[in-house]
Amino acid sequence: MARLDDFVVFVPFVAVGEVVEAELTEVKKRFARGRLLQVLQASAERVAPRCRYFGQCGGCQYQHLDYPAQLRLKHKQVCDLFQRLGGLDPKRVAPLIPCPQPYGYRNRIMIRSQWDKFKQGLNIGYIRADSRLVVDIEECSIAEPALNQQIRQVRAHPPPKGGLKVVLRIKPEGWEVPPDSFFQNNFFLLPKLVEVVRGRLQEAGTRHLADVYCGVGFFSLELGGVVESYAGVELDRLAIQAARRNAQARGRANGQFIAGTAEEVLPDLLARFTAQSTTVLLDPPRKGCRRETVELLRRAHPAQIIYISCNPATMARDLKLLCAENAFGVEQIVPLDMFPQTAHVECVADVRRARVEGRVCTLHGSSRAREPLGQAPLGATCL
Repeated sequence: MARLDDFVVFVPFVAVGEVVEAELTEVKKRFARGRLLQVLQASAERVAPRCRYFGQCGGCQYQHLDYPAQLRLKHKQVCDLFQRLGGLDPKRVAPLIPCPQPYGYRNRIMIRSQWDKFKQGLNIGYIRADSRLVVDIEECSIAEPALNQQIRQVRAHPPPKGGLKVVLRIKPEGWEVPPDSFFQNNFFLLPKLVEVVRGRLQEAGTRHLADVYCGVGFFSLELGGVVESYAGVELDRLAIQAARRNAQARGRANGQFIAGTAEEVLPDLLARFTAQSTTVLLDPPRKGCRRETVELLRRAHPAQIIYISCNPATMARDLKLLCAENAFGVEQIVPLDMFPQTAHVECVADVRRARVEGRVCTLHGSSRAREPLGQAPLGATCL
């Protein structure tokens, strides 16, 4: 982001402190977007991108920065987002956990085919950084080597026409994952992610785990040994069937997997587990939780919510709703660099129910001492 007096210009692939020549490509009343032409004074943090498609391909945004600079930048992004969108104190954000392998880490990619009328052939690759066109690629620097072999196989036997998507993935060892079901895409940092989540769960000391958006049961089964019982909830029935087989393969018999939505399953589940002794783990898609899910959690008021997300913006939005009227408080947010070379980052938020002893909850003009927040209407004001 550069400034001309009060006028802001956004230019991608530039480092803080650099002097560059850029061409304006879009001009609005208060800001403009530009395209980098050349770097006149380079930052000490600038490095040569490893990928020959960087700048054209829209998959990566930070290959021009050395890895320590990427980590500092992402930590600032996370702090700024949670402060601006969630109203949260940046001091709650822990240091960013780096990835031990900043290149060649992705175990799942999606490439597309698009007809190129100029070369009279298919482009097979990723969406460009500056348009919805497909940039033709022969390899991907952030994908695992086995996926680059699969890219070559697709190119040797291309799709019959443009407009098709091809998902390439490496199956996780020891896990059954249906073709369209979700699994974490970075095996190298995944053990650290589990370690962080397990640590927050153990610190809360809850007895039960409700794993919402559980997929094939990864977190349920990795964490099931530190709770008395667990239940995984997932709308994808193929994933639920796989989760049950994954549990059987691991001999993890102290839980169950239930097909359905959070709104359908959680009320009975939290009544059976008892909310005050339960941790709810949320690992939703990038769009975040439905508002109905957030309101349900505010009413049920479990002891702890562990929220995992690859989109800090929607996570901040949901945490702001959860913590409204002091129903919950954020203990800590731990960011992990599951997506090196890109602008994306994974975050784990530890959210605890507010202490209600001695509170006074105002309900439609009357007062009740020691009213449990989980039983109060969402409109209640707690003082």
